[in-house]
Amino acid sequence: MAPYKYRGAFNIGFQLSVTIGILVSNILNYFSNKIKGGWGWRLSLSGAMVPALIIIIGSLVLPETPNSMIERGDCDAAKAQLKRIRGVEEVDEEFNDLVVASEASMQVEHPWRNLLERKYRSHLTIAVLIPFFQQFSGINVIMFYAPVFFNSIGFKNDAALMSAVITGGVNVVATCVSIYGVDKWGRRALFLEGGVQMVICQAIVAAAIGVKFGTDGYIGDLPKWYAVVVVLFICIYVSGYAWSWGPLGWLVPSEIFPLEIRSAAQSLNVSVNMFFTFLVSQIFLTMLCHMKFGLFIFFAFFVVVMTFYIYFMLPETKGVPIEGMSRVWKLRSYCLIFDFLLFNIVKN
Repeated sequence: MAPYKYRGAFNIGFQLSVTIGILVSNILNYFSNKIKGGWGWRLSLSGAMVPALIIIIGSLVLPETPNSMIERGDCDAAKAQLKRIRGVEEVDEEFNDLVVASEASMQVEHPWRNLLERKYRSHLTIAVLIPFFQQFSGINVIMFYAPVFFNSIGFKNDAALMSAVITGGVNVVATCVSIYGVDKWGRRALFLEGGVQMVICQAIVAAAIGVKFGTDGYIGDLPKWYAVVVVLFICIYVSGYAWSWGPLGWLVPSEIFPLEIRSAAQSLNVSVNMFFTFLVSQIFLTMLCHMKFGLFIFFAFFVVVMTFYIYFMLPETKGVPIEGMSRVWKLRSYCLIFDFLLFNIVKN
């Protein structure tokens, strides 16, 4: 629904809402932990009902998109909706593009099977690897288990929760930077800068924890200045993720798929994302116990790989209308080897 010139900023509004939710939950955890009697966690957990109710009520009043209306044959309502969204009467050119793209997509009978066709190999690669790399960037180490992690390196209970609040605040601010810059600087620039920033910070945090605690994981007294340094570089790491892989991991897959395979490809993208979110959340504590500071080196390796992947494989999609996205891939003549390998892995 967003104008293509500002599609990135509007799309990242989704990620901004996620980061605000994380920050609010961290703040609620911090204050509910202070409730005497040890029942504060029940209040924190039950608070999740509030956004769930908002989602239910909001879904009842959420308007349909012009694309959806056209696909169901209600072209007059679709054009009226497009005029309302754009705020102007002259929408014929964009509306005709949507109709043509919709007609082409309706001729496709098997979108899941079509994903394995040669011309969609690059799209399939993106649909699988971007959510995979997003989850193996290591961000869940901080966002899911920030209090546990900070406790494990010597922070006291309240300090660990407050550190989680600080990183959550950094997450929100950095996402706003992405909203400002994604349609100015482009997707690739943010991806690459964020990847380099994350690798450097992960290496420094791994070294700091390794020097202080070694491989036995014994928690001694953590000097205040040392704790400040660790939190500082974790915050820089979070900011690098929040203006690159955090929002762009959702934005880029949502805009690169042609209409004829978008439903299947986007479903695959979200499924891969949720699967690896679940996997990382389940194995993190075990990995932390066994790998200690090596956990950051483990995730830094994937950040290096995914940064090279973006540099060589991903075309720039800034300012390209969704219905014209296929032109980007027709002009793209590189990364065939990687796409071919992944295609055959999936096919077999």
